[in-house]
Amino acid sequence: MAQSVEFQRRILLGVCGLSPQVLTETVYALAVRREPPWVPTEVHLVTTQEGAQRARLTLLGRSPGWFQRLCRDYQLGEIRFTERQIHVLSDGKGAPLTDIRSREDNESAAGQIAALVRELTSDPGSALHVSIAGGRKTIGFYAGYALSLFGRPQDALSHVLVSAPFEAHPEFYYPTRSSRIIYTPPPDSRPLDTRTAEVALAEIPFVRLRRLLPERLLAANSSYTELVRATEETLGTPKLVIDPDERAITAAGRTLRLPPSEFAFYAWMARRKLRGAEPVPCPSEGAPEPALAKEFLREYLQADPGTTARARTRRALRNGMEKNYFLERKSRVNRLLEEALGASAWAYKVQGFGKRPDTRYGLALESEQIDYKRSRWEEE
Repeated sequence: MAQSVEFQRRILLGVCGLSPQVLTETVYALAVRREPPWVPTEVHLVTTQEGAQRARLTLLGRSPGWFQRLCRDYQLGEIRFTERQIHVLSDGKGAPLTDIRSREDNESAAGQIAALVRELTSDPGSALHVSIAGGRKTIGFYAGYALSLFGRPQDALSHVLVSAPFEAHPEFYYPTRSSRIIYTPPPDSRPLDTRTAEVALAEIPFVRLRRLLPERLLAANSSYTELVRATEETLGTPKLVIDPDERAITAAGRTLRLPPSEFAFYAWMARRKLRGAEPVPCPSEGAPEPALAKEFLREYLQADPGTTARARTRRALRNGMEKNYFLERKSRVNRLLEEALGASAWAYKVQGFGKRPDTRYGLALESEQIDYKRSRWEEE
């Protein structure tokens, strides 16, 4: 993970159930034990209603105030952590969750965690560290998966490790600088010195998928299910659907309508692929290609019913397709795909094959990945 000096806003997001001390343990591991230290500037906690109450009573305030104690003991400076940074999960009706047991509760929690991680990674000047040490396993999984979806190079994922018998001890919050005695549960009631506890951080490598997600999923409040489906479609076998009647293409689970000229150009590339034709050579400078113009116009006449535009396009191609016209259509198509599909557009773009000056252009998709709908015009 990037060092803290590179990002003025360093965010720690933790998840917990009924043991809020995992948060102080994680801050200690990051800010004190880690080399180099990573001191968060703000802390957020995702939990249930009961977990939030325990966090407020034990971590915040003056007594016992374990969060501020940690900051004072190790001179960590100002770390923003207030009740506003405690995010209580709610059910589908907005009521706070006391636990996560049903399928509906899981779906609701997943969406809220994904939305929070998306928000915390929206600031390019921030670095986010997600700890999945506490809470039910499903909460930790959702937090980790959300970071995989939205995480950037500067973001990190970890789990905190606490030595026995301090692990999960209700009175242990972090290794104190001076001796503090707590006791194991009865019947042993063995005294323990919290100063001797060992806390370490296990950073977890994860796959960053953010660059593969369409921009709309990064900006909008998409559901968790939609995010998963879009990711599966992006990582799965590309599938292209051409609908000439709607002048639309569907790619990576996204349907977009193209302007007539751009749709016709793209449909032409797809049609050639389905026929098993070779990629198209770009016309040479000053040498228009009548055959290419004829093929393109066949697609264009289906895409644009407007007689004025048809006449204008026919005039532009009356001597054949010129180099600039060809390259402009290709560039516009690829730009529209990139804007709609993000990094997943690469599989669908019109691509060049071979080296200059013999470069030819077409789709890299296989013919079985293309579904070209029959148009009304063809049926007449």
